Amino acid sequence: MSQPDGSSTPPPGGDENKSHFQPEKLQEVCTNSPSTSLALQCLEELFLDDVISGDKMARLKASLNLLHDTLRSSQESELKLLQEVQCLQAELKRQQQELQKAELFSEGQRLDGSCMRQQLLQFHNKLQESEERERQMQYKLACLQEEKICLKKEYESQPKYEQEKRSIALNESSEKMKKEITQRHQEIKTLTDGIKACNTQLQKEQQELEDKKDTIQSKEAELAQLLSIPAQLGKEIGRINCKMKNVQKQKTALERQLLELAERVKQTQVGCRQLDEECRSVMKELKGCRAQLEVAQRERSMLLKEQEMTKEEEAVLLEQRGLLEINLIQIKEERKTLHDSLVKKVREKDRLQRRLKNMLLQHKMSKDALLHTQELYNKTKTQRDIMPKDDDLLQKIQDLQTEVDNLKLKVVHQQSVTGIEAELVEQCIVQKQALVRECNHHRGELHHLHALIRIKADERDQKSRELLKAQMRCNQIKQDIRGKQLQILEHKKQYQEIQSRLCVFGKLYETTKEERNKCVNLLQIVTQHTTKMKEKFKILKNEIEILHSQTIKNDRLLQKSHLKHVHSHTIWNSLRNDISKVTGRLHEMQHKSEEQRLKIVTLGQVINAQEQDLLHMRKSHDASVQSRNERGVQLLEREEEMCVFYAKVNVQKNLICEGTLQIQALEEESCSLKMLINEEQRQINLSKKQMSCKKPLEDESASLQIQLSECKEHNLSLEKTLEVQVTERRLRKLSGEDPSPPELIKKIEQLEMQLAAREAQLLEKELIYEQVNRLSQHIRTKADNGKEDTLRLAKKVNEFQSRIKECTKKLMAVVSELAMRQSQALCLQQELREKEFELDLCHSRLEMGLGPSETIEQEWLCHIQTQQKCQITEEEEWSQLPNGVYTTADLRPNSYIPTEDSLPLPKPYGALAPFKPSELGTNMRHIRKPQPKPLEI
Repeated sequence: MSQPDGSSTPPPGGDENKSHFQPEKLQEVCTNSPSTSLALQCLEELFLDDVISGDKMARLKASLNLLHDTLRSSQESELKLLQEVQCLQAELKRQQQELQKAELFSEGQRLDGSCMRQQLLQFHNKLQESEERERQMQYKLACLQEEKICLKKEYESQPKYEQEKRSIALNESSEKMKKEITQRHQEIKTLTDGIKACNTQLQKEQQELEDKKDTIQSKEAELAQLLSIPAQLGKEIGRINCKMKNVQKQKTALERQLLELAERVKQTQVGCRQLDEECRSVMKELKGCRAQLEVAQRERSMLLKEQEMTKEEEAVLLEQRGLLEINLIQIKEERKTLHDSLVKKVREKDRLQRRLKNMLLQHKMSKDALLHTQELYNKTKTQRDIMPKDDDLLQKIQDLQTEVDNLKLKVVHQQSVTGIEAELVEQCIVQKQALVRECNHHRGELHHLHALIRIKADERDQKSRELLKAQMRCNQIKQDIRGKQLQILEHKKQYQEIQSRLCVFGKLYETTKEERNKCVNLLQIVTQHTTKMKEKFKILKNEIEILHSQTIKNDRLLQKSHLKHVHSHTIWNSLRNDISKVTGRLHEMQHKSEEQRLKIVTLGQVINAQEQDLLHMRKSHDASVQSRNERGVQLLEREEEMCVFYAKVNVQKNLICEGTLQIQALEEESCSLKMLINEEQRQINLSKKQMSCKKPLEDESASLQIQLSECKEHNLSLEKTLEVQVTERRLRKLSGEDPSPPELIKKIEQLEMQLAAREAQLLEKELIYEQVNRLSQHIRTKADNGKEDTLRLAKKVNEFQSRIKECTKKLMAVVSELAMRQSQALCLQQELREKEFELDLCHSRLEMGLGPSETIEQEWLCHIQTQQKCQITEEEEWSQLPNGVYTTADLRPNSYIPTEDSLPLPKPYGALAPFKPSELGTNMRHIRKPQPKPLEI
């Protein structure tokens, strides 16, 4: 492919970007090893799910590794090509610079520039061809992926797993039936043992067959790879030969051109003039392109500025978001603290209300007690007023005693009594006086004891009061401790909140500090960059001026020199260099062709060895196929025998089922009888136990009756004594003394003082409560106003989070799909190469007059067998009637097993169709058959 001279050159910038981007991409693809690819993971999952066998998995892994190796080699070749493209692009740049310099020269020196331009156009065309190839490859990849999906669907539609499951289930059922039959028929046992042995041999042979098939497939794949190498080498040799021919043709053309150069010198002058005009037009176009480039650069700079502005806006928004999050956290913490304080105040309010209720109750109780004490006080006062005074009574008693003593003395003196009697009287008087003294002494002691009792009662009252005061103080101390503990907890919470706020502010400070440092660093970098750029700009200006002056001088010198002689000399040198290069390339190509021939010879030897191995394998395969066919015939014979045995087994099954039903009925009856027997035995045992315990129980009952009568008598006596005691002790005097009215008045005054103090405290607390309510209402309004903002922010945050999650999920899905698609593309590429190679082989064999391939007959036979299997499965699912209609109904039996014969062999039905009598209805099952009475004649 070559373009005309007038075609415009493509802009070099885009190709450079492509060339820089694609090697990186290829390196990234190369780094992805097959162990980490999704294809291997899928294979392992299928193997774990028992969908793929181990051999198949190993084969697929081997093919995957081969594909990965081929991909690596292709990628390496692509990398080399891309590096060559980069080198060529660098040369192109250099040549463009030389072309720009050459445009300033005169007419004779522009043939070099035209040659270089042609080469540049050729390279550009090659690049376009490579891009077109890449597009074609991508299109082929897409087609192959679609074909792979279709093949997968066909593979999934094939009912392989169902057949395997059905065969496994049938094998299990057959083994179970064989175990049951071995108990009754020994002949069947021997036959089943033989069948099992045949089955085991068959399985072994099948396994060997599968192993051989696997080895054949692997060898065929290796052979295909080896066969593909000589074909590729042949193609490369053909290309090299074509290139050599082209080079020889170019050589001859160049020689002719050398002869014709003298004639064309005159024509070149006219061409140079035309080229000058074209150069001027090209310069104008270049100026236009430069202007467009400058506009594009300006737009790019504007876009970069906009991008930086957007980044700054994003950073500002992120900072605002962080501040809002911190504010939100602070508001939440304040809300928590307010909530806690509100809860505490509510608790305090409840506690105070409870205390108030208790105090009110105590007040009521004290009022009631006061009324009761006043009533008692009045009663005692009246009784005291009624009672006489103790001092008068004592005086009267003493007077009476003195009178009695005097009278007794008088009586003693008056009467004429004997000395002994008088002495006795005097002794009695002395004893009486002694007794009176003792009584007075005891009365004094009693009075003293009463005084001590009163003192002890006062002390006890004082101690009880002190105890109550101590209890009150203890309760107050406990309450103070609880309050202090609550304050400690509150301070701890406040400390934790302050710590969290400090952490948040510390993070904010660190972020702001980092951003400030970044800004300072960026400013420093920008200032340094600006200074460097200014210096470079000055240097470049100076260099441009120097170069401009040099170019003017060179132009003047070049115009004065002999342009035609120099031009012809340069053309002669360039042609000589080209001829030397072509000869060198020819020698290299010859060396390469010889090396490739040697490689082809070695590969041919390897192919011959592989073909011999394949022939040996085919022979062994044919032998195994023959043995398999023989075993298939034996299996058919055994299947016929098995049908007969199955018929017998069915008869025995029916008999077993009837027997099992009867056995079940008998077992149920036996179970019910066993239950009845167990119940009767239990009742007997209980009655026996009761008989053994009867005598001691009777003795115990007699003794208990005696005790009961005694207890009743004792109860009656106790009731009588209790009635007597109740009558005697109906009144009971309280111990201690009642307080006096001034003491009671003092107590009442104390209680009133305490009540007033409590009322004052309650009023203070009510005022505090009202103030707290006002403050809390103000804070509540603030919190309610801030809720809407927090809700909006939370909604926005949730939306952004959901978007981020969706984007990440989509990215992950796209990445996984890409990996899967890449693996699929590699597999399909390999399959496509194999198929193309097989197609080329088939075409070459057909051209030679042979068959498409050696294994085509076997493949055709396998295809026919698969079709037959599919037909059998379809017939199993859909059985065709004689009239051509398909049904899914069960087949009718064509034979029956007679009950009269000793052997249960099936016999075919005659002209009549098989008939099965219908079961009796539900009403007929419960009606007995009528027994006909015998006729009496």
